[in-house]
Amino acid sequence: MLAAFFSLAAVSPARQSSFRLLAAAHVGMVGCAVAATFLADHWQRPVLLGQVLLIAGIVEGGLLVGWRLTQLPKSQALEFLLVSPLRPPFVFLSEAAVGLARLALVTLASLPFLALLLYHGALYPEDLPALLLVPWTWGAVTGLSLTQYAYEPPGMRRWFERFFLACVLFYLIVGVLAAEHLPRWLSLLPAPAASAIIDAFRGFHENNPFAVMQFAMQNAPAWAWPKVAFVIVVGLVWATAALIRGAMRLHGHFHDEHYRPAWEGQSRHRPQVGDQPLTWWAIKRVTKFSGRINLWLAGGFGVLYAVFTVFENDWPDWLGRSVFDIFERMGGIPALATGLVLLSAVPAAFQYGVWDSNTHDRSRRLELLLLTHMDGRSYWHASFSAAWKRGRGYFLIALVLWLAAWWAEKATLAQVLAGMSAGVILWSFYFALGFRAFARGMHANLLGLALSIGIPLATVHLCQRGLDDWAALLPPGTVFLAVTRDYSLALFLGSVLAGLAALWLVRRGLAKCESELRRWYSENHGLKAQ
Repeated sequence: MLAAFFSLAAVSPARQSSFRLLAAAHVGMVGCAVAATFLADHWQRPVLLGQVLLIAGIVEGGLLVGWRLTQLPKSQALEFLLVSPLRPPFVFLSEAAVGLARLALVTLASLPFLALLLYHGALYPEDLPALLLVPWTWGAVTGLSLTQYAYEPPGMRRWFERFFLACVLFYLIVGVLAAEHLPRWLSLLPAPAASAIIDAFRGFHENNPFAVMQFAMQNAPAWAWPKVAFVIVVGLVWATAALIRGAMRLHGHFHDEHYRPAWEGQSRHRPQVGDQPLTWWAIKRVTKFSGRINLWLAGGFGVLYAVFTVFENDWPDWLGRSVFDIFERMGGIPALATGLVLLSAVPAAFQYGVWDSNTHDRSRRLELLLLTHMDGRSYWHASFSAAWKRGRGYFLIALVLWLAAWWAEKATLAQVLAGMSAGVILWSFYFALGFRAFARGMHANLLGLALSIGIPLATVHLCQRGLDDWAALLPPGTVFLAVTRDYSLALFLGSVLAGLAALWLVRRGLAKCESELRRWYSENHGLKAQ
């Protein structure tokens, strides 16, 4: 029966389309990293390539494994499988096996580039496990961990959030505020406890996947192999545990989704539906898994960095500076604020609030929505409200950082205002593109990856090559360079072009939304769900 799951994945047009798009995006990112290696002024080991492969593996694991498995229980058609001789754990394990196999194929798409680097002597054959197995393993960890978290009951998810909040606080205190002065802080504790904490922190710092990948690309394979093997084994154990837990929870999570009513006795007040039911539903949808952990981490560090920037000259000698100095060398507040603006625009590009997981679910929803008197403005309002609800926290943190730069006289008021304006334009442009894709029925995954990963990587490459004027024409480059240099014609053109494009896309989206949704429904309604 396992072959039937692989056969369905092989013939499904939607799944094959997403697979090909991800494979093409993977090849493009790896190709850019390899080109940067060959274009470097001094020939060196491809450290950037290792980090790109690891990041790509994590993102692809979330999309190919996590997305499919988390959407699986939302379909009531699963009920027929759950009452058949196929037991729920087998159904879950089979779907997970398909996702992991597809992830492996996407990871192997980088083999031609790795062979080219092997031919030119930039890599050793022993480097391949680090460049292939580590990204695949931690992509599997990402996808299966997201699935396990989504499958847990609401009470368990709240405890998970509290645990990760404690981890974030620990990182901010130990990794940022204490930093290089950690031994001085721990001298107040008994010697065995202080030594254990230092060893644990050093072990995590040196043996996390990103640090191990960097170590493997900077050193001979014989030195790096023990660390690489350790990271792979830890990842496999973690992924196996998440896989077993997910298989145990599939049946219970299906009942939670469809048959267990929401508990009305919860303390949090449920907002009224009001005159915009689609907006109410979209906001409710994106807040179910709101990503508060990432926001806590970004917000905590952003606030500490802003405080450090304002009081840098009076910073106490018993508080750490090394982490902030690293970020200063990486671009400082302008770079961090640009990254936060991009994070705030991710929900706008992917359209989490209004997208459905597949053609069948989208057709069922439109079958009801298109019977109402809703026009393009109703869909636009729902999409905008959901995207802003999910991303506004990151934008507000970027605003705090910009104000701190102005207060500390590291940027003029004109530069800060220009950066804020460019950030608003970037968010609007990404939202306009995402909404246009939603209305036309184009899947948002490739567009979202291009906007949130592809364009920022291209901007970084242009800035590293000294092509600031070209980078300023891209929205992330406009946000970054507006705060780091005097206003120029290139920055003006970048802002104007992105702003005009956003206005044109919004106007056209509002005018064509309903008719394009109806046309998409007519073309896809009744097709066999794959």
